[in-house]
Amino acid sequence: MLRDASVLVIDDEEIMRDILQTLLEREGSKVSLAASGEAGLALARAHTFDVAVVDVMMPGISGIQTLDELTAMDADLPVILITAFASVPNAIAAMKRGAFDYITKPFKNDEVLVVLRNAIERRRLVTENRTLRETLRAQSNQFSEIIGRSAPMRRVFGLIAQAAPSRTTILIEGESGTGKELVARALHANSNRADRPCITVNSGSLPPDLLESNLFGHVKGAFTGAVAPKKGLFELADHGTIFFDEIGSVPVETQAKLLRVIQEREFMRLGGVDTVKVDVRIIAATNIDLKSMVDDGRFREDLYYRLHVIKVTLPPLRDRRDDIRLLAQHFLEKYGAENEKVGLELTADALDLLEEYDWPGNVRELENVIERAVVLATGARIGPELVPDAVRTARPFQLPEFVMPAEGISFKAVVAAFETQLIERTLDAAGGVQKRAAEMLNIKPTTLNEMIKRHDINPRRVRGARSGSDDPGPGSQVRLP
Repeated sequence: MLRDASVLVIDDEEIMRDILQTLLEREGSKVSLAASGEAGLALARAHTFDVAVVDVMMPGISGIQTLDELTAMDADLPVILITAFASVPNAIAAMKRGAFDYITKPFKNDEVLVVLRNAIERRRLVTENRTLRETLRAQSNQFSEIIGRSAPMRRVFGLIAQAAPSRTTILIEGESGTGKELVARALHANSNRADRPCITVNSGSLPPDLLESNLFGHVKGAFTGAVAPKKGLFELADHGTIFFDEIGSVPVETQAKLLRVIQEREFMRLGGVDTVKVDVRIIAATNIDLKSMVDDGRFREDLYYRLHVIKVTLPPLRDRRDDIRLLAQHFLEKYGAENEKVGLELTADALDLLEEYDWPGNVRELENVIERAVVLATGARIGPELVPDAVRTARPFQLPEFVMPAEGISFKAVVAAFETQLIERTLDAAGGVQKRAAEMLNIKPTTLNEMIKRHDINPRRVRGARSGSDDPGPGSQVRLP
């Protein structure tokens, strides 16, 4: 932390300047010396420093006056005061005027280094947070709450900017929690339909009949309880955008009607005979491989290619670690404002934990972690103690050892075999309860159900099928197909 740090030492006693210079240069710091407040201020005007160490009692401009001038020049510069025992009350008063900390004479070298490290860390965090806030403000104008500056996210922003003005159908792919709905809303907000509705359809939460009624509407008497005609979501979204979240969950029988709307921009209400024409831009999102569903006969191929005109792929958070600090800052400000706690910041140790974690729940999981920390925080600084145990104790996942055959392996076959084993063992651990198994794997129950179908896993057969003694355990060899 002290290596390459730029330190300004202002003290009228030569011996004190020599002691501090020797101590700090031994740590790799770059030290500038001044024998008076006037000389120190001249150096501060000419150069930028990471921290300043100022003696309180000096002839001419006092240490307190020097403090005022330094903070007026650079409000974020941490200033550490050196004081004798007799002047401790004055030093405390100075801290209220903006000093970072104070050191009493005689001091111990280790204590000085600790205070300086804390000051430099604070300086770095303040500077970084300002940069992050500026980046967030720059992005908020165009892409709403999509936060990122990494290369993968810059590609996403480029696609949004290019595709938004068109009426082209767009497919958004990405794991759960990566922000697919935010991308859909950014596409709508940056289109010429921005002043019209953007309606979200939760595709997998309704049975087929009710889903069709919601999408296309119905006429009076179309079914029991249809006592009045009703407009569907397509009509309500006319000249706007309709967003299908988890399009892979749409029943096959509804897919055919959806295809007609995309192709012809028209449909009939449930129970009706009249054709309704609409001008609607369709955006769909999925966290599963639709092409695999097509191959399995669970998704219409013609609908897949109609949706797959432009594809936006959102990277998981583990593949865009450069964005973790930016996202954390965004959520700190968001939940700090909600909880009336301003000026919150994460310590360097807490940030390191966040950056080392793999985030299986992606941005949504990070948001939950930051919200929890904000609610539980009792001060301005959020340290590792407010990071959940699951994040603090997580270790990078390592594949078990295996022997590579001389003839090589089929990558797809190995991945499929591993997914099958992982799902089966998780179902065993969850007692066969798919909802609990999905929670253990940090995925949606619908996603787990799709994977179970894709790998032809029988949950009832899996439950209790293997005894604990059959588990090869850590470090065992894995049999490859």
